[in-house]
Amino acid sequence: MSSAFRRVPRTGVIYVMNEAQRHGYTAEDPGWSNLGQGQPEAGGLPGAPERIDGVSIATEDFEYAPVPGIRALREAVAQHYNRMYRVGKPSQYTWENVCISSGGRAALTRVAAALGEINLGHFLPDYTAYEELLSIFRLFSPIPILLDPARGYEFTLDELEHEITGRGLSAILLSNPCNPTGKLVADEEMQGWVDVGRRLDCTLILDEFYSHYIWSDQEDAGPKLVSAASHVEDVDQDPVIILDGLTKNWRYPGWRVAWTLGPKTVIEAISSAGSFLDGGGSRPLQRAAVPLLTDEHALAETEAIQRVFREKRRLLLERLPAMGIQIDRAPEGTFYVWGDVRGLSEEINTGMAFFQAALKAQVICVPGVFFDVNPGRRRARRPSRFRHHVRFSFGPGLDTLSAGLDRLEVMIKDVACR
Repeated sequence: MSSAFRRVPRTGVIYVMNEAQRHGYTAEDPGWSNLGQGQPEAGGLPGAPERIDGVSIATEDFEYAPVPGIRALREAVAQHYNRMYRVGKPSQYTWENVCISSGGRAALTRVAAALGEINLGHFLPDYTAYEELLSIFRLFSPIPILLDPARGYEFTLDELEHEITGRGLSAILLSNPCNPTGKLVADEEMQGWVDVGRRLDCTLILDEFYSHYIWSDQEDAGPKLVSAASHVEDVDQDPVIILDGLTKNWRYPGWRVAWTLGPKTVIEAISSAGSFLDGGGSRPLQRAAVPLLTDEHALAETEAIQRVFREKRRLLLERLPAMGIQIDRAPEGTFYVWGDVRGLSEEINTGMAFFQAALKAQVICVPGVFFDVNPGRRRARRPSRFRHHVRFSFGPGLDTLSAGLDRLEVMIKDVACR
């Protein structure tokens, strides 16, 4: 490599997929089960709205889209949040509170580029892509906050306030529901988080890309959507930044349409960052996204997701423990199960060893070490607290999921019998 360039690490999931391809994986091969990649099944689901299978190109679509996104989509996003989460509240989002970007990583990168010289808290474990994102921008200092598997990754409001004041945090970044553990902060607990952030002037940067994958015990209560937007008092004053998009909650990952919601002044800063980072997203796909934000479409899609994915979640929660894989906490959100393999045979009782053995069985999963976010490798090199963990996705279809679990069960038994 040229001396002018550094070696850029791949995110955990990209590393996993590259390793799988080295073992012969292709997406078209039915002999493989991809329980690793963070992508929901994108085809039709019973009861869901019809999938969009074509996008028209208008004359104006040959021009650049505005960096913050076309106004029609920005308005549609704002009104979606007002109708879903802010009915009766005096402060309402407008199109000026929304910035559109080409995917979730682009949205996160814009936010990171707009941060000042602050201490930014982030949790362990959390989304693998945060690691390099928190490394490349040098103005802010990423501060890790450890969550305890023995406590089911609980984090109290007192602990939140202690971390903010004790470490001088001006912002906190987290996925909610959490990728990979499925831990959810919602209702009165989220109200407490927003209240603490407001009182201590600590911005909450909330990655809500899995906020329609919510697993309550009341299956007949109708679809449940969760967002911190429900708990914001003043949309232009409260320090709450929300990121979401079509990728997971609408199951259009290939469209790369995402948004950031927050105070107007923050959206202006994020949009300015986008002007030099990426220049804006696709105009025709933004236009095509507008009808997806209607209440009818969003609720029907969410209801179908929760009905179909709940069955797949149940399957993982039954079969993984039967194989000897411990689950620290049943996921309250996302389409992942966070498993601990330390109780398996020594040959496969670490996440990386399990991952390598699973590839030979034509199953893809993600070792837990990739979620031990360590920006710039600043923390000392010692064994990861999550070296025995594996993330299993129930994003694929039920047949693919069942076949993958069958092969994992055979693999585990074969290793135990050697």
